[in-house]
Amino acid sequence: MKTIDDLGELRGKRVLVRSDLNVPLDGATITDDGRIRASVPTIQRLRGAGARVIVTAHLGRPKGEPDPKYSLRPVAERLGELLGVEVRFATDTVGPSAQQAVSGLSDGDVALLENVRFNAGETSKNDAERGALADQLAALAEAFVSDGFGVVHRRQASVVDVAERLPHAAGELVVTEVRVLRQLVESPDRPYIVVLGGSKVSDKLGVIERLLTTADRLLIGGGMVFTFLAAQGHEVGTSLLEREQIETVRGYLETARERKVDIVLPTDIVVVPKLEEDATATVVAASAMPSDQLGADIGPESAKVFASVVAGAGLVWLLRGGAASVPPSATPVEIRTAMDITGRPSVTTAHKTVDRTSPRVAASSPEDPAVTPPVAVEAAPPASFPPDIAGEAPIPSPVALGSPSEPQPRVDPPSKRPVAAASPASARIDRP
Repeated sequence: MKTIDDLGELRGKRVLVRSDLNVPLDGATITDDGRIRASVPTIQRLRGAGARVIVTAHLGRPKGEPDPKYSLRPVAERLGELLGVEVRFATDTVGPSAQQAVSGLSDGDVALLENVRFNAGETSKNDAERGALADQLAALAEAFVSDGFGVVHRRQASVVDVAERLPHAAGELVVTEVRVLRQLVESPDRPYIVVLGGSKVSDKLGVIERLLTTADRLLIGGGMVFTFLAAQGHEVGTSLLEREQIETVRGYLETARERKVDIVLPTDIVVVPKLEEDATATVVAASAMPSDQLGADIGPESAKVFASVVAGAGLVWLLRGGAASVPPSATPVEIRTAMDITGRPSVTTAHKTVDRTSPRVAASSPEDPAVTPPVAVEAAPPASFPPDIAGEAPIPSPVALGSPSEPQPRVDPPSKRPVAAASPASARIDRP
């Protein structure tokens, strides 16, 4: 894998960095800056080498055109605070503002370009359209660093096409994550526990098959849980369901039984009539979902069970657990970080907080009143890179703990929030 060292002398050179800055926003307020923090080591290293750093990233899912609610301006302000320097913000990605911001950079300066997904070419399936945007991005720089671990698996202009046009290397975050992934493949700590979420089973077929040969327990959440519940014969109402994958999932369940891999499914579900603001959330048994409701997240009892299992893990891969953003006054449906579950010191790999001190501690029982339901942390999917960046095929395995000697950026854990009763409540539902 090519690293920043392979780029040679960088002083005075313009370096384009593809970061993952897709943070949650409440209006213009960043509610979790973990991904911004995770981008800092690479940017600081480039600054220290005298490079003129140009950061490109996306936020949300704009429709290929500017949308103020997805602007990266708040991210530029927070990034500047974390770096301790002003971050110049360009109000476009490759237009006059971007060109002016880049031309004004001195050695060690940083500029952030506006949301790259404001350009239709970024996510286009047409090679020529992506290539046209990549040409414009590449024209801004003399080298490229891929550091957006959450997007390295995507064939997009700022991820793959730019790398084909400039001298390129993997950033600090990507290097660390790949090292950790390799450790998991070669010598995972036990118990090897994975919290697997996301909306679709079909997106993770290879990952699930691999995990059934290596993991000890799979905790299933997110939209994909409803395909698992349907495979067990349960009603899932109007929830996200991949009917064509039901038989595949039944095969996974059978394989798990044969290999003695525990697949842990939620026993209660937060349901809503529709995923919309001010929807009323209700907690029901996973085996008794109403036919006119859809599942938004795991319920409070399931959160306790998940927490008890995670508390005993030496490594955890956390994906988004559901589509709901439910305040603590409604239902405790999130997955709290390992530090909050165990009370032990934590560090991060990528933007996730994971426990480093006791990888082999036995899990608490689900009845343990000391176990705190965890808070949701979205994790990046397994990586794939242009072959000459990665030097190997994608590794179908989740992110978890690296070696204690590896330097990692610190992410302050979220504050603990009270657990509310499992009763119907009005909750604000964020659109995914």
